[in-house]
Amino acid sequence: MLKVVYSFFLGLLLVVFVGMGVASFYPSPKAPEYPIAQETNKVSPDDYTDEQRAADQKYEADYKVYSESADDYSRNVSIIVLVAAVILVVLGLALHAKTEVIADGLLLGGVFTLLYSIARSFGGEDPRYTFMVTSAGLIITMVVGYIKFVKPARPTKKIK
Repeated sequence: MLKVVYSFFLGLLLVVFVGMGVASFYPSPKAPEYPIAQETNKVSPDDYTDEQRAADQKYEADYKVYSESADDYSRNVSIIVLVAAVILVVLGLALHAKTEVIADGLLLGGVFTLLYSIARSFGGEDPRYTFMVTSAGLIITMVVGYIKFVKPARPTKKIK
């Protein structure tokens, strides 16, 4: 039972590690601040002064640029995290014969990281890209399941 808990905890730590690593070294774009003049005045946009209208138009243009860069950022983060998930899964499969509990933690971490990648792909607001990431996740999960649970183990040679 302790091995299962350890593997699960390792998997969770790995997804947090990958997420924090991406956030630390690839910062997200900053949203523009809403003009203070529009916040303090409780008037409708039809009653704006020329200065307020110009500030509102500038904010709208800045927000459109931010929104596009945030979509690109989510897509890029999803790709980075997907690559990290593949690396974790490959490491887990490679180490399975030597240390099962750590390999299981790596595999769980890879699966959790894959889920994080899929979630981030929704932020890119491109359904085709999300479909591709989800497809990659499905293929990776099926391959891991086959290698880990279905593929027969090779018989070991007996030394005489």
